[in-house]
Amino acid sequence: MMVVKKKLRRFSAQEAKDFFRHVIEDKPLLPFLVPLLFFSWTIERWLVPFSNWVPLLFAVCATIEYGRCQRQVLVEDLNGRWKQLILNSSPITPIEPCEWLNKLAMEVWPKYLEPKISRRFSSIVERGLKSRRPDLIEKLELQEFSLGSNPPNLGGHGMHWTTSGDQKVLRLGFDWDTTEMSVMLMAKLAKPLRGAARIVINQIHIKGDLLLTPVLDGQAILYSFESIPEIRIGVAFGSGGSQTLPATELPGVSSWLVSLLTETLSKTMVEPRCGCFSLPSVDLGKSAVGGVLSVSVVSAGNFGGKSLKANNLESRLSSTRNSRSSGSFGSQVLQTFIEVELGDLTRRTNFGQGLNPIWDATFNMMLHGSTGIVKFHLYERDSSSVKFNYLTSCEIKMKYVADDSTTFWFITHGSGVVAKQAEYCGQTVEMIVPFEDTNYGELAVSLVLKEWQFSDGSISLRDAATRQSQPSIYGSSSLQSRTGWKLIITVMEGKNMISKSGKCNPYVKLQYGKAAHRTKPILHTSNPVWNQMFELEEIGGGEYLKIKCYTSETFGDENIGSAQVSLEGIQEGTCKDVWIPLERVSSGELRLQIEAVKSDDYEGFKNSLSRSGTLELVLIEARDLIAADLRGTSDPFVRVQYGNTKKMTKVIHKTLNPRWNQTLEFPDTGDRLVLQVKDHNDLLPTVSIGDCVVEYERLPPNQTAEKWIPLQGVMSGEIHVLVTRRVPELQKVPSLATDISSPSKADMMSGQIREILKKVHGLVEDGDLEGLSLAMSEVETAEDAQREYMLQLEMEETMLINKITELGHEMNRTSSIPGNIPY
Repeated sequence: MMVVKKKLRRFSAQEAKDFFRHVIEDKPLLPFLVPLLFFSWTIERWLVPFSNWVPLLFAVCATIEYGRCQRQVLVEDLNGRWKQLILNSSPITPIEPCEWLNKLAMEVWPKYLEPKISRRFSSIVERGLKSRRPDLIEKLELQEFSLGSNPPNLGGHGMHWTTSGDQKVLRLGFDWDTTEMSVMLMAKLAKPLRGAARIVINQIHIKGDLLLTPVLDGQAILYSFESIPEIRIGVAFGSGGSQTLPATELPGVSSWLVSLLTETLSKTMVEPRCGCFSLPSVDLGKSAVGGVLSVSVVSAGNFGGKSLKANNLESRLSSTRNSRSSGSFGSQVLQTFIEVELGDLTRRTNFGQGLNPIWDATFNMMLHGSTGIVKFHLYERDSSSVKFNYLTSCEIKMKYVADDSTTFWFITHGSGVVAKQAEYCGQTVEMIVPFEDTNYGELAVSLVLKEWQFSDGSISLRDAATRQSQPSIYGSSSLQSRTGWKLIITVMEGKNMISKSGKCNPYVKLQYGKAAHRTKPILHTSNPVWNQMFELEEIGGGEYLKIKCYTSETFGDENIGSAQVSLEGIQEGTCKDVWIPLERVSSGELRLQIEAVKSDDYEGFKNSLSRSGTLELVLIEARDLIAADLRGTSDPFVRVQYGNTKKMTKVIHKTLNPRWNQTLEFPDTGDRLVLQVKDHNDLLPTVSIGDCVVEYERLPPNQTAEKWIPLQGVMSGEIHVLVTRRVPELQKVPSLATDISSPSKADMMSGQIREILKKVHGLVEDGDLEGLSLAMSEVETAEDAQREYMLQLEMEETMLINKITELGHEMNRTSSIPGNIPY
C-alpha cells in the first residue's frame, strides 16, 4: 500500500513539473506573475490600500495608450500632407483611367447635357445665319438641332495633370463619333433663282486631345485642343417640299464643311488659342447680346534689335543697332501705328515715333454677342512707298460671366495664360500683352467695358445695383415678335466718314427685310447731318437693320462703312439715341434715333396733327456764315421751302451774323421743311451759303422747339429757329387724373337737373301743361343719363379695385422672392 502511495506521489509530482514546464514555455512571463502578486500583496498589506493604486495604474495605462493613438493619427496626417504636397508640386501625375466619367456622362447626357448644349449651339447658329446670310438665299431657317443620344468619350486612354510654366493643365482625350445627330436647315433661294432646299448634318466625328487650364483661382477654366483634331462630317440634301428626310449626298460639300470647321477650330480653340468656361458663384440669369467696349492703346516698348522691315538686309540691321538708343533708322525715324480690330470693326491710332512709341488713343467698340476677340495689329510706315508694312499682332479675348463680371485673358510666350476679371461695368483693366513675334516687345492697353446689353432689353452700366431696364439696340431671338408696331428710325448725323479719294459726299442706305430707304447725299463733308426719319413695319424673327454708307461719286459710289443693328427689345415710349461705329473701315460713326410705337397710335397721332393744324416757323438769327462777297461779308436771306410752298425772309446787308426775327406759317401737311441761306446780289445770281432740314415730325402739338441747326455744304454757319405745330381744338384723351378745378360730369348733370326742376316749378305756377310735359321728358332723359353715369362709375370702381388687388398680389409675390437666386 505504501509503495502504491509513493508511486502515485512521484507520478503527481512529475505531472505537476511537466505542467509548469509547459506553462512556462507557453507563457514565459508567468513566473514573474507570482513575485508581482507577492509584491502587490506586500504593498496592499503594509504601504497603500488596493483601492488606491489600481485606479492609478489604470490611468497610467490609459495615458500611454492615448499617446500611442495620437502618434498614429499625427503620422497619418503628416503622410496625407506629404502626399498632397507631392501632388501639388509634381509637374505631372500618373495617367488614370476614367471609365467612371464616361459612365456618368452617359447617364446625364440624354436629359440634361444634350438639351442644354443643343439650345446653346442652336442660338449661336441662328444668330450666325441672320447676320451672315448669303445674298443668293432669301431665307435661311434652322428647323432642328439635336446632338443625339451618344455623348463624347472623354479620356478614353486616361487623363493626367501636367505643368506648363507656372500653370497646371489637365490633359485628356476627346473622341466623339455619332450618327444620331440631326441639324436641319431650310434654305429658300432668292430671285431670280427659285425653290427651297433642306440641308441635314447627320454625322460627325471629332478626335483629339483636350487641355483644361484653371485660372482666376478656379473661377474659370480655359479649354483648347493640343493640336488640330481629326474631323469628319456627314451632310445630306433634299427638296424643300418633300416630306421625307434628305438623303442625297453632294460630292465636295462634306470636305468643304470639314475644312471650314477645321479652320474655325484652329482660329478659336487650338493651342495656343483657347476658349473659356466660367464658374461663377452667382448666376443672375441674364443673357448678354452685346456691349460697348472702350479700348485704349497706350504704348509699346522693348522692341527687339532686328529690323522692323527687312530682316535680311545686314546694312539695315547695323543701322538699327547703331541708332537703337535714339529710335531711328539711319536718317529715318521709325513710325508705327496700331490697328484695333473687334469683329468687323477696325480703328487706327496715329503714328508713334521711335522704338518706344506712345499713342494714347481711345476707341469705343461695339461688341456683338457675349464674347469677343480684340486684335492689335502693328504696322510700320514705309518711307519708300505709300504702303504700310505689317509687322506682328497680338490679341485679347473677353467673355461675359453670369455674375455680371467680365473675364479678359491673353496668351503669353510659351503658351502661358494671363487672365484678369472686371467685377462690374466701368472697371478699368490694364494689360501688357506680348506681340506674337518676340522681337517686337510688348503692348500696353487699357480696357473698360462700359455697358452690357441683355436679351430682355435691359443694360448693365456700373454694377448689379444700377442695372436698368432700358431699351437696347441689340435684341434676342427669344423675344416674342410684336405685331402692329412701327419702328421710327431717324438718321441723325455721322462723323469721321472718309473715302479713299479724300472727297466725301456721304449718304446712307437702310434695309430692313424687303423695305429699303436712302438719305440724301451731303456734299463735301466728312461730318454730315441728315436728320431724316423713316418708318418701318416691325418684322418678327430677329431681323436686323442693315446699314450701308456710301459716298456719291461721278463714276460709281464707294462704300465707306456698314453696320448691323437688331431692333428687337426696343420698348414703347422710349427713344434710343446711339452712336454706331461703322465696320470694315478704319473710322466713321453713325448716329441713329430708334423708337417703337403702335401703328394705330402713330397713324392717329399723324392724322390729328395734320387735320387742321399749322406749322409756325420763327427764323431768329444765324451766326458764323461764310463770306460770299469780296469785301469779306454777305447779304444773307433765307428761302424756305415746305412741300410746294416757298417763302423768303428779308435781306440783311453786310453781315455774317444776321438777325431776321421773322415768323412764317404753313399748313401742316407733313412735308419736308428745307431752309436755304443765300447771299443776295443785285446784278449777279444769288449764291448759296448753306442749307439745312428742320425736323419737326415728332414735335408734340402746341409745343415749341428751339434749335441751332448747322448748315450743310459749307465750312461753317448755324441758323437759330423756333418751330411750333399749332393744332386748334385738340381733343384731350380722358384720364383718371382730371383737373380738380374744372367741373366734373356729375356736377354738370346735377346742375342741369336743378335747372329743369326750377323750370318745372315755374311752369306749375303758370299752369302751362304742355311746357310741363316737355319739362318732365327732359327730367326723365336727365335721370337716364344719370343712371348710365352711375353704372359707368360702378364699373370703373370695380376695375380699379381689381387692379389694386392684382398690384397687391404682385407686390407680395415680388417681396417674397430672394434678391439673388442661384440657378
